[in-house]
Amino acid sequence: MGGGNGQKAKMARERNLENKKTAKGSQLEANKKAMNIQTFMCTTSEVKCKEHVEAKHPKADIVTCFPHLKK
Repeated sequence: MGGGNGQKAKMARERNLENKKTAKGSQLEANKKAMNIQTFMCTTSEVKCKEHVEAKHPKADIVTCFPHLKK
């Protein structure tokens, strides 16, 4: 027989533990986010970078947000 609530709970815990292990090891999403930031920084003009800093980071310097614009 078997298959009571205790057994079901144990199986659910084991299944959840396996799912957490596999999801934690993936770097795909982090890599996509990094690529988007790098692409933005390399393809955006200095004027657009200035607009971004003024709109989103008014207290920061443009070089702080976009180090590739150092002169």
